[in-house]
Amino acid sequence: MARTLFFIILLLFIVFIEIYTYNGLKSAFPQGRKKVIVFIIYAISILVIVIGIISMGFYLSARNTNMGYWNNLLIGITFTLIITKIVFVGTLFLGDSFRIIKFCFQKLSSWFSNNSDTVEIEGRRKFISQIGMGIAIIPFTGLLYGIIKGKYDFKIHRQSLTFPDLPSAFDKLKIVQISDFHSGSFDNIESVARGLKMVQDQNPDLIFFTGDLVNNFAQEIEPYMHLLKDLNAPMGKFAVLGNHDYGEYVNWESEEKKLENTESIKLHLAQMGFSVLNNQRTSLIKNNEQIQIVGVENWGKPPFPSYGDLNKALEGINKEDFTILLSHDPDHWEEKTLPHPKNINLTLSGHTHGMQMGIEIPGFKWSPVKYRYKKWAGLYQKNGQYLYVNRGFGYLGYPGRIGIWPEITVIELKSNHS
Repeated sequence: MARTLFFIILLLFIVFIEIYTYNGLKSAFPQGRKKVIVFIIYAISILVIVIGIISMGFYLSARNTNMGYWNNLLIGITFTLIITKIVFVGTLFLGDSFRIIKFCFQKLSSWFSNNSDTVEIEGRRKFISQIGMGIAIIPFTGLLYGIIKGKYDFKIHRQSLTFPDLPSAFDKLKIVQISDFHSGSFDNIESVARGLKMVQDQNPDLIFFTGDLVNNFAQEIEPYMHLLKDLNAPMGKFAVLGNHDYGEYVNWESEEKKLENTESIKLHLAQMGFSVLNNQRTSLIKNNEQIQIVGVENWGKPPFPSYGDLNKALEGINKEDFTILLSHDPDHWEEKTLPHPKNINLTLSGHTHGMQMGIEIPGFKWSPVKYRYKKWAGLYQKNGQYLYVNRGFGYLGYPGRIGIWPEITVIELKSNHS
């Protein structure tokens, strides 16, 4: 029911956008051969959007587990066309607002001055529509690039963190973190293999995976299991579950089927060599010194599932122990981790994907997701405790990335008394 309502609202919104776009194009190309060409292209864009929405509806209803190249391409182009038209319409709407405001002032002025002249609203100026088209080209080009190139343009982000309480035996410990694999979205196994080779090329001591192995179904990961299994880290591979790993976005035949799916995901992680920490902890010992690795199940604010139990996960840990926490949702850090009486030195999260689009240049970082999550990408610090939010290895929804590229995180821990 909720999904049907969503598609109805989406359809009505798209109809509104299309009507506004059509009128805008009429203003930009009132006559001539260019008008014919532009409106042929416009008609094709409508057809692509309709096919794309229908295709997505069939995909969801059929419970397919892997998107495939052509599905991703069609959905990506549909998304790109809709966003491009929204930007175009936004420009037109801004111009139309000024026209309406001007008309209202003229009407009021005429009324107060008892002027009998007829006041009419100005027609939309041609150059406003043309400016709107010029502005709309920017997201169109960027989003297409994100689909074709950006979604597999893996970037390595490096951090070096120094802690006064890190045991000297663990000085220069190298951690590689990946997150948000979303294996059901992938459409090119060679590109995924290239990204995972980049992980192994870092020669990590530890590999951490911080949730969302799949979109919905356990079998999504099966084509990639051999690649993740081949990852090697001498001190271990550890993982936690993310919100998508609980099958929350599928209408299951029964609760038992849903639980079976999650258990299969845990089993697949174990088969790939990952120790799954579900509200659990483990100790790593080296030269008679130790650090604690802790993992919680997904903890999230509604509508996300919340199974994480930090108190349970921290049982048996002393306040002075050096502790690394794996927790999928970065909101958990401020809500539960920082207030906890036991000191957690470093928390590793994911979940946000950086919304897969934004701007990152030296000294400046922005994405629309910042208005939902205070901590959405990169390193954060408070009271000597650190949070690192991975931008995600995969993608979901929009099959691309622009500005916020898929990430492999490399963190080197240093002890200042080694």
